Amino acid sequence: MQDVIQKAKRLIVKVGSSLVTNDGRGLDHAAIAKWAAQIAQLRSLGKEVVLVSSGAIAEGMQRLGFERRPTGIHHLQACAAVGQMGLAQIYETSFSAHRLRTAQVLLTHADLADRERYLNARSTLFTLLQFGVVPIINENDTVVTDEIKFGDNDTLGALVANLIDADALIILTDQKGLYSADPRSNPDALFVHEARAGDAALEAMAGGAGSAIGRGGMLTKILAAKRAATSGAHTVIAWGREDDVLTRLAAGEAIGTRLAAQTAQLTARKQWMADHLQTAGRVVLDDGAVQKVTGEGKSLLPVGVVEVSGEFGRGAVITCVSASGIAVARGISNYTSSETRRIMRRPSSEILAILGFVEEPELIHRDNLVLL
Repeated sequence: MQDVIQKAKRLIVKVGSSLVTNDGRGLDHAAIAKWAAQIAQLRSLGKEVVLVSSGAIAEGMQRLGFERRPTGIHHLQACAAVGQMGLAQIYETSFSAHRLRTAQVLLTHADLADRERYLNARSTLFTLLQFGVVPIINENDTVVTDEIKFGDNDTLGALVANLIDADALIILTDQKGLYSADPRSNPDALFVHEARAGDAALEAMAGGAGSAIGRGGMLTKILAAKRAATSGAHTVIAWGREDDVLTRLAAGEAIGTRLAAQTAQLTARKQWMADHLQTAGRVVLDDGAVQKVTGEGKSLLPVGVVEVSGEFGRGAVITCVSASGIAVARGISNYTSSETRRIMRRPSSEILAILGFVEEPELIHRDNLVLL
């Protein structure tokens, strides 16, 4: 794991609100300039870098005179609109000092949940990287709603890592990394230098919410590492104010907490399905279908479905859950919700008689199914 960043060709660097805005006191020009200089050095080493930056809402709060993060969605949207202007300006200025062009890319979950928009975002980012541009990505908080928000930019960083097949995700935060317990209250807390992304024990170690400025916390970073690992991306969580943190990581130095991806890389289509934070509907499977899908890698047949909830069309991504309510898989449905209700618990040989047509004998083909 120590040389993960050194070997990586494509990196996602995520910086949090507290770092970008100096704990809410306004954009930290000096810190942003240092990160830009380090990313310029990474580029000179032949690495492609995408920056995921929080800070728009925090900067907008400062400009509009808020002392605490507002709770109203429209207040948050207004803060984001005002703050994004300053955020884009300082990044453009900082990177231009190193003769690097930047591009602002604002995303919502809907952009990555829709197959066509997902592919468009992927193609745009690849094109920007080919042009030598540093894409700077933030959640589009100006238009976000409770239904489509990522919830934190740690998750956004992981989704972008999956979107463009990144080798590693570097999360710069206001903490040194992960401890086995809260070191502020437990003097016996041990620093976690290296672990496996997705290890359930890590979630128990992580704390709760972050600062009053940001939305995340160590838990969101642990979960982001787990999500990034689904596409084979490793994660490093490190202190953003560490001297030359990015270039030292690229030189192979062990800094922060390193979380290794253990899972095999998913195909691009399955990555897209796994990255859905919300799905169009869900189907409940009987025990036999759960075993076929999860244990034997089989397709999901209508006969194994005992309940359908939500309204969805053909081609929608739906969640498959066990009788106890545990989500076991996501997949692309060959039938609409109304059609699925008519053919569930029935063998595939009866689909034609029931519906008058047959799209496929499977409700979800195994090639369009990803396990959770």
